[in-house]
Amino acid sequence: MPSVERVVFVPRPVEKVWDYLTDFTTTEEWDPPTVSTVRTGGDGGVGTTYRNVSTFLGHETEVEYEVVACVPHELFELTGSGSGVDLQDTLRFAEDDGLTTVTYRSEINPQGVAKLASPLVKGGLELLATKVAERLEERLLRL
Repeated sequence: MPSVERVVFVPRPVEKVWDYLTDFTTTEEWDPPTVSTVRTGGDGGVGTTYRNVSTFLGHETEVEYEVVACVPHELFELTGSGSGVDLQDTLRFAEDDGLTTVTYRSEINPQGVAKLASPLVKGGLELLATKVAERLEERLLRL
């Protein structure tokens, strides 16, 4: 299963960073391939669902996400499926003297014929993860 992980450090209180990132509709601002993200149910906690439309490797994909873990100021995790892939996105938060660390991990599990593209997916994910980390840091510094 291809996966990527990036760590971002920002001099912002964990509460502000948490509030921003756990409103997953903000992916439109910090996740470069995201075209749109809409909350389709729930209050933001476990069980909340989102519909995300993104472009990846030249293709538009639609993914239905669900929040599966939500520990305030520590852990926010979503799973998603659609367009021949299963996804798991994990955000971990830590704060030390006003410096918040966000560890973002994304795992993608191609299904069916999409498995044939796994080598391309891994390379694309690495490049994308670097862009996501840069944009994420930029946005968090505006909080």
